Amino acid sequence: MSPGLGTGAIRRGEQPPLDSSLRRSVRIAAAKADAARTNPFPTTHHEQDHDMTAAIDPAIRADQANELQIQNRTLEMQLLHESLARAHMQDRLHEAEHQRLVLRIARARKLKQRAERASLRARKALAVALM
Repeated sequence: MSPGLGTGAIRRGEQPPLDSSLRRSVRIAAAKADAARTNPFPTTHHEQDHDMTAAIDPAIRADQANELQIQNRTLEMQLLHESLARAHMQDRLHEAEHQRLVLRIARARKLKQRAERASLRARKALAVALM
């Protein structure tokens, strides 16, 4: 411990301890200053209501509803490309499944013909052997 620092000394960056009455009066003064500063209309962009809370005035409420409709329409337009891409992908999947089915049927037909030819050869061989 330095010789100049006692037990009640304040270090750099620390604030002196405040008693409760001083703290309370500072809080009250800050609350009064905030209440006096409150404006009914926002003065800057940062003070605007971005959550679109419901307004009491019907004209303001109509403006908010109109703005919300425009936002919804904009969102729908943005999602339109995604919806079209999803429909296109679904179409391609359906077409691929159809092609697989066609290939499966063609393969089955070839196997059936091959089996019929093998059966015919076997019957001929049996007929030749019995004669």
